[in-house]
Amino acid sequence: MIVGGEVRGVVTTACYIARTYGVRSAMPMFRALKACPHAIVIRPNFQKYSNVAREVRLLMQNLTPIVEPVSIDEAFLDLSGTERIHKMAPSAALARFQREIKREIGISVSIGLSCNKFLAKTASEFDKPNGFSIIGAAEAKAVLAPLPVSSIWGVGAVTARKLKEDGFETIGDLQRADPARLAKRYGETGLRLANLSLGRDHRRISTSRETKSVSSETTFNSDIKDVDELKSILWRLAERTSARMKASGLIGRVVTLKLKTHDFKTITRRHTLQKPANLARTAYDAAAAMLGEASAGRAYRLIGVGYSDLLEAGEDTQVDLFGDGDDKMRREESAIDEIRRKFGDGAIALGRSYAKKPLRSRIKDDDGENDE
Repeated sequence: MIVGGEVRGVVTTACYIARTYGVRSAMPMFRALKACPHAIVIRPNFQKYSNVAREVRLLMQNLTPIVEPVSIDEAFLDLSGTERIHKMAPSAALARFQREIKREIGISVSIGLSCNKFLAKTASEFDKPNGFSIIGAAEAKAVLAPLPVSSIWGVGAVTARKLKEDGFETIGDLQRADPARLAKRYGETGLRLANLSLGRDHRRISTSRETKSVSSETTFNSDIKDVDELKSILWRLAERTSARMKASGLIGRVVTLKLKTHDFKTITRRHTLQKPANLARTAYDAAAAMLGEASAGRAYRLIGVGYSDLLEAGEDTQVDLFGDGDDKMRREESAIDEIRRKFGDGAIALGRSYAKKPLRSRIKDDDGENDE
């Protein structure tokens, strides 16, 4: 089974059997189906994932208030000093937590327990699915030694290939290397590799992760060249991005347009606003202007729009005493938002939401939302 978009989309995730055929997350779907042609493809349901992640997060906070989310399905927990509260060791508390998630939410989780982030992350990968592994500080070096260098968090295919060319295939190879040599060869990354290879990681768990950007994007079933049609889709994405910004109480100084060509080349354009905003029309106007400059008669397989350089709403915001166009747009969008809250998203739409060609046959559902 593969979860992801249609043939022109990407893999969100795949079952462990499909992974044995080489299917992996973020792989283009056409490649995944070539590797595993008999797989069943299921469309992702990001709202469902968000809801379940929220339920799991609440159970995490029953264990400890020090929770650092890493992604929608991963987090670090600091259980230092919780033995007195739970009247049991962290390992027992986590085992109970794992059973509780299975019983109350109906999903399995894999847990890694250790003395720092890197070792806990490494342990969590050992026995998936539904695994529970522990790496003690005293045994860390021996446990890490036979693992490939790609097991180190942040070492991707390019870095792993470079390390292999230099004679470093396993973490043990890095353990035996002179840290000064690694630093000279790879700079700051070399020092990081030297420390992690020995199981040293001094990063603290942070309970606050700053949202860097809010965006929405969609991949088309077939390439689109018509600028008016692209703008119609862009407007819908701007509305989705704006709704999420407003719901999060955020405003942004920068609007970003993202495009992807038929050969997977990504084009990004940024526009800095005169004052921070979160309105759909502000995002659309800035992105549409950049689209006009970037289109040049080319066809695209993906389009997206987002806000970045974010602030809390009300922060660094000035009210124009004489009133301006933004005030009018803000009132209009607030009225539209209220109607949609009462009667659903399809209750009201502006004319620019509709293209000359039927969009449903041209694009996937707008489930390609990003929130960094």
